[in-house]
Formats: sequence, C-alpha cells, structure tokens
Amino acid sequence: QVQLVESGGGLVQAGGSLRLSCAASGIIFSINAMGWYRQAPGKERELVAAITGGGSTNYADSVKGRFTVSRDNAKKTMYLQMNSLNPEDTAVYYCNTAAVVGGVRVFPKYWGQGTQVTVSS
Repeated sequence: QVQLVESGGGLVQAGGSLRLSCAASGIIFSINAMGWYRQAPGKERELVAAITGGGSTNYADSVKGRFTVSRDNAKKTMYLQMNSLNPEDTAVYYCNTAAVVGGVRVFPKYWGQGTQVTVSS
C-alpha cells in the first residue's frame, strides 16, 4: 500500500528555515505529481507546493518565493525547503500526490502522520 512518511519539522523562530522530507513507497513515484500540503488548527488542509514528475513546480501565493519543492525520483523522496518562515506557516505539513485531472486538482484520500512545523515570533 501507499506509505508516506514526512520528517524534518520542528520549532523555529520567525525568519528561520526548515527542510522537510517525504519518503514515499507503494507508488510509481517518478510519474506521480507530488505536493506538500499543510493544515493549521481550525483551517482546511491546503496544497502549498507541487512538483510534477518532470520537475515543474507550482506554489500557493502564500509561500511563493519562500518555499522550494524538489524531488529525487531515484530515492523516491520529495523535499520542501522553507525559508523566511513566519508564524502563519505554523501547521502540520503532509506530503502526498498532487495530480491534476481534467484541470482539477485531485485531493488525496490517504494521509500520513505529517510533520509539525511551529514558527514562533
């Protein structure tokens, strides 16, 4: 079955950086568009960064210019470099597929445990 394991979260001060990792198994990683989602308390889970198998990226406006998503298909691992963090970035971050079908982003059904990112001011 699909397994998604996020790591790298932690507590940082505003302006700091973190690098998240996502180890995937049970999927054909190299051909799947992948993405990072986050969910803050009381808010909906949202996609913040996506990357296709070919390396094309897309970002939510809220993180554009600060976050960089990358992937290593050989290692079946995706990364999220987060710079200039602010308290609004505090959330549980999840990795998952980020497929677009018929012009609509498919919201995943299965989720891993996620990794907590807490940014203090």
